[in-house]
Amino acid sequence: MNITLAEQSKINSVDFENLPFGSVFTDHMLVCDFKEGAWQKPMIQPYQPFMIDPSAKVFHYGQAIFEGMKAYKDANGAVWMFRPEENWKRFNHSAERLAMPEVPEHIFMDGLKTLLTIDKNWVKAGNGNSLYIRPFMIAIGSGVIANPSTQYRFMIILSPAKSYYAGEVKVIIAQHYSRAANGGIGAAKAAGNYAGQFYPTKLAHEKGFQQVIWTDDATHTKLEEAGTMNVFFRIGDTLITAPTSERILDGVTRKSILTLAEHLGIATEVRSITVKELIEAHQNNQLKEIFGAGTAAVINPISGFSYDDVYYELPKLESSTALQLKQKLTDIQYKKSEDPFHWTVKVCD
Repeated sequence: MNITLAEQSKINSVDFENLPFGSVFTDHMLVCDFKEGAWQKPMIQPYQPFMIDPSAKVFHYGQAIFEGMKAYKDANGAVWMFRPEENWKRFNHSAERLAMPEVPEHIFMDGLKTLLTIDKNWVKAGNGNSLYIRPFMIAIGSGVIANPSTQYRFMIILSPAKSYYAGEVKVIIAQHYSRAANGGIGAAKAAGNYAGQFYPTKLAHEKGFQQVIWTDDATHTKLEEAGTMNVFFRIGDTLITAPTSERILDGVTRKSILTLAEHLGIATEVRSITVKELIEAHQNNQLKEIFGAGTAAVINPISGFSYDDVYYELPKLESSTALQLKQKLTDIQYKKSEDPFHWTVKVCD
């Protein structure tokens, strides 16, 4: 691995108490190109723009994938990652679906650990503080013929972060727009999936809602994801979430919550849940909680939802399963409690 360090760090110019999510980046980044059928030598270099041909296929045919991960600092100053192997596996699943080359484990994992070690001072201790990790890959081969590229660039950039969302959110259930369809790329973390969400989310904002709960493309009756997160519903004392599929992303936080809930004795069900069932549960006072789950937000409570222009407020709870699970999960991530699942991976002291 070739390493070129920045001449001077910009860390002292950053206000770590006021960090708009994903807008400030650390001193270094990892770059590794794929060409002539093989991955080249990875490089760590100062964070900087780079030049790319205007005919690069990423611009014209959308071959672009990414991951979202976090690094945490414990009370002793050690830096940890949370289940990074799951992100690497999902990254390559996305690559396969978009006809892109898989990234070898040594490039992804060893490169990430080296990068984090170099920029470890950017990982701040304390609840809510983390270093957001964005691995991504784009097609850089030139030419506007509609076929897969032969050249790609894999990169990792790092961004210091605080909590992604503040407070509870109101959502609207989609009745026309879909996040993904059977046979499509919904299960891949492809850039185009997110571009397609922007317009219906903009319409939701105009109506006073922060996010959309997506429904299945065929009938718009099955509840699938919330915004950019997996979504959970607590009906009675049972947590319910939709099964992963070609339409639903296999979220790392999602699967961690399911495992943690079962460990804590909380009943869980992985099954389809319909809008009709949700409304009936609300009418019967059985719908206790809805929350989104994802890397950026970890867990974010939803205060109410709208369907057919009717707004359904959720109860205010003294004891929230969402917040209980968030506390337990973040305690593991920050090494404040035992990790019985061996999810955390030490990067450096």
